[in-house]
Amino acid sequence: MTFAGWLTIVLFAVILTALAFPLGSYMASVYTGKRVFLSPIFAGPERFLYSILRVDPEREQDWKSYAKSLLIFSLAGWLLLYLILRTQDAFFVPHALNPLAYHSAPWNVTFNTTSSFLTNTNWQYYSGETTMSYLSQMIGLTVQNWLSGGVGIVVAVALVRGIIGRSGKSLGNFWQDLVRTVLYVLTPISVVGALVLVSQGVIQNFTTYLSAHTITGLSQSIAMGPVASQEVIKELNTNGGGFFNVNSAHPFENPTAFTNLFEMLLVLIIPAALVFFYGRMTANRRQGYAIYAAMMLLFLGAASVAYIAEAHGSPAQHAAGLHTHVISGSTGGNMEGKEQRFGIAGSALFDVVTTVTSCGAVNSAIESFTGIGGAVPMANLSASEVIFGGVGTGLYSMLLYVLLAVFIGGLMVGRTPEWLGKKLEAREIKLAGLGILITPLAALFCTAMATASHAGRVSISELGKGPQGFSETFYAYLSQANNNGSAFAGYTGFIQPNAGSVGSHGVTFADLLGGFDMLFARYAPILFALAVAGALAGKRVTPAGLGTMRTDNPTFVVLLIGVIILVGALTFFPALLLGPIVQGLTGHLY
Repeated sequence: MTFAGWLTIVLFAVILTALAFPLGSYMASVYTGKRVFLSPIFAGPERFLYSILRVDPEREQDWKSYAKSLLIFSLAGWLLLYLILRTQDAFFVPHALNPLAYHSAPWNVTFNTTSSFLTNTNWQYYSGETTMSYLSQMIGLTVQNWLSGGVGIVVAVALVRGIIGRSGKSLGNFWQDLVRTVLYVLTPISVVGALVLVSQGVIQNFTTYLSAHTITGLSQSIAMGPVASQEVIKELNTNGGGFFNVNSAHPFENPTAFTNLFEMLLVLIIPAALVFFYGRMTANRRQGYAIYAAMMLLFLGAASVAYIAEAHGSPAQHAAGLHTHVISGSTGGNMEGKEQRFGIAGSALFDVVTTVTSCGAVNSAIESFTGIGGAVPMANLSASEVIFGGVGTGLYSMLLYVLLAVFIGGLMVGRTPEWLGKKLEAREIKLAGLGILITPLAALFCTAMATASHAGRVSISELGKGPQGFSETFYAYLSQANNNGSAFAGYTGFIQPNAGSVGSHGVTFADLLGGFDMLFARYAPILFALAVAGALAGKRVTPAGLGTMRTDNPTFVVLLIGVIILVGALTFFPALLLGPIVQGLTGHLY
């Protein structure tokens, strides 16, 4: 551990807070229909999109209509993306957009990939630079990166409207919210962010792959492509799917220590800003501050543990005397699977940033972390996207936990629980409880199916036996259920030839189970969150009394953190014991 390492973590938290606060205020203006500084630029395109979609943006929707529009839009996006990926080698695709004439992936891999990018997961059972054409990367994957993030944001906006609603049923208009999200929030940040990345060396071109000769006389193919435009959206919308197989460890995606910091800020800026947006919308900024404090404390705790664990190294490294060398300015520690240009602190912090959110981007090999260091991303995912979380999903998931914490607090003091002047009843608590439990149930059920069946176990790498193998499997389905996309890379899709059909591909267990895991764990919580919004929107507001529990003070922050840890511990602690914790207490490297 070094002073520079700790300074990196602290400065990141400070810069993030300084940027998120004004962005949250700006987003509050966007979603309340106020004129903003970008209105002269985007007012015309906004009206044009409404005319193309043939929707009336002033038509209010209740939660059922809002959910119906969201599901129809998502289904259309799934079908379109599947079609694009399955026809990337069709005759009508220009050579410049598929210079290496890549064929389409098998249907089962395409099913998994389509489900992955639709749900903001970006789980990848393929290598981007050896599988996807430029057309598929841009028109298919990058567009869904944009839209899937927008869907998450509008759900959070709708839930906040339901919370602050005054005896009504309307949650706004899905189409208006989505258009405003894309135009006024995602587009300007994406354009500026892409220009910054290009200036630092991230490539953006349509050049065919280059050939180089190494000093040993071998030939090497160097992949090219429109990377910067996808990279910024991949991070900003907490998607995580890399243009290249090694993701943000590739120098064409993440070339310098500055881009490493910049990309981490892109990942967390909108989830953090939405918390301040919530405070503005409730007309009580202290509400936002309380939730932000809970998120930041959990985040800093995770970052600290990960950094300490990786800087200390594993028991096997100490036993072998491998902890005394100096790499990238850090004495000792575990540098296996990490880029020297980022070091231990930059790698550990990046890993925490992308696992507290739904962004599965990686700049190091998570499976090469120490046992305790590898337990941190699992613990982050076990919190079910409430430590900032994905764009939109973080806020609405946290608000469900807030509702649960208010209910528990009310029981503790023996009074009817109230939240922002609205009495909480059985219906809201049941809906919130189901919304919270969907993700862990999906992850544990799929892990059980994979580890108990031969078809699931063949996806585990040969080296991944014992606790490492269980960790690979559990992490895969936990990541997919959380729509995260990062992985212990030993677990992969297993493609088996059909009997009597040489070269053809059979059904892949991991592809199909993972695809359904991602779809179910994405849309079921969304429906429960919208149902909670609909239930709260129709409630009358009553003045706070002497016995009303405040939800904007340090006491509530402690209660909220306790509820999050308690639910996560009761749900996932046995699974964590079987994997990374057992591994961390042994002398095995893997």
